Amino acid sequence: GSRWIDINLSNYTIAAYEGNTQVFSSVIVDGAPATPTVTGTFHTYWKLETQTMEGPNTDGTTFIQEDVPWVMYFFADFAIHGAYWRYSFGYSASHGCVNLPVPDAAWLYSWAPVGTRVEVHY
Repeated sequence: GSRWIDINLSNYTIAAYEGNTQVFSSVIVDGAPATPTVTGTFHTYWKLETQTMEGPNTDGTTFIQEDVPWVMYFFADFAIHGAYWRYSFGYSASHGCVNLPVPDAAWLYSWAPVGTRVEVHY
């Protein structure tokens, strides 16, 4: 079956499917209330093994996160990626991206080609 990714923001999970068969799951950190993760149906359009990310904080300052690993963009500047700076998962705190433990992000990155469908929902 075709490969697709399910992101459930209600229970902070991400799952990979081949057709109707789940082949992977992990716990995520999604967007904080002031910077929520977008919902809808998307497709990955760009992958990077590592990237420096930067952007505005809600207080007007700028965040810079170097060497963000296993980045897969699925809509505008929203991406699924590893988060080596987090020690736990299962809550809302990102700037809108979907954060995973680094080993899980690496697995998903290698499994999902550009064009993989991404369903993001509550």
